[in-house]
Amino acid sequence: MLRKVVGPAILLAPVAAPVLHGLTGIAVVGLGLFAAGTVVAKTVSALTAPPKPRNPVEEPPPVK
Repeated sequence: MLRKVVGPAILLAPVAAPVLHGLTGIAVVGLGLFAAGTVVAKTVSALTAPPKPRNPVEEPPPVK
């Protein structure tokens, strides 16, 4: 039973490290693209939104 597991494991061991590094690289690049997209989206929405008043004056409640 153990020989059936060890044989393929020995054959796949040299491939495991590059595959792991490749997956890690894809994850890092994806995170970078996500962060850049978020910054661009927030910048565009901030530049295209109508300006907000600095000190909005609240009306007093009506007196009955």
